[in-house]
Amino acid sequence: MPDQRHDPRHATQGRHPADPRHATDGGRRTRAEERAEEIDIRPTKLLADIEDLTGQLAEAKSQSEDYLAALQRERAEFLNFKRRTAEERERDLGLAGEDLIRKVLAVADDFDRAIEARPDSISRDAWFEGVAAIDRKLRGLLESEGVSLISAEPGTAFDPREHDAIANVPGTGRPEGEIVEQVRRGYRLRDRVLRPALVAVAGGSEPTNDDRPN
Repeated sequence: MPDQRHDPRHATQGRHPADPRHATDGGRRTRAEERAEEIDIRPTKLLADIEDLTGQLAEAKSQSEDYLAALQRERAEFLNFKRRTAEERERDLGLAGEDLIRKVLAVADDFDRAIEARPDSISRDAWFEGVAAIDRKLRGLLESEGVSLISAEPGTAFDPREHDAIANVPGTGRPEGEIVEQVRRGYRLRDRVLRPALVAVAGGSEPTNDDRPN
């Protein structure tokens, strides 16, 4: 059997032929390496870049603060507008409600006059009891809306904030300025005078003969 150990035909057996696909870079640099070498890493350049980035950061922070301040101003203005609108709406509704209450009070005055001027012959009549019941319902409705009577009964001290004196009655024996008669009821809407009571107040004593000038 021939010895094949020194046969040049078999010298390459056991080894792979050279394949260009498996060849190494052979000294060629990768793109990443090339880009890395393009980066300037000198200390002066790095410091300049840091200063530039710091300036950009400060500018961005300043802009964000300006935007935030502007947003807060807009929000405050919107809240003020919303509050003013709500107050105006409430005031308008209150005025409209107040006008309606004043009209209802005019009806209540008519009931007052009708009840006070009733003949004694119908005081116990069923028809009159019905009228009185309607008057009570009307008073209850007013009370439910926050309307209350102003005290102006005879003997009450006159208060110009709640009473309107339309007559001065002398010789009543009462202290001057004291209410002697309530001419028309007055009303208060919650804590505010809606309509003052019309009253007659006691005047000074009538002059005697000795007091009259000659």
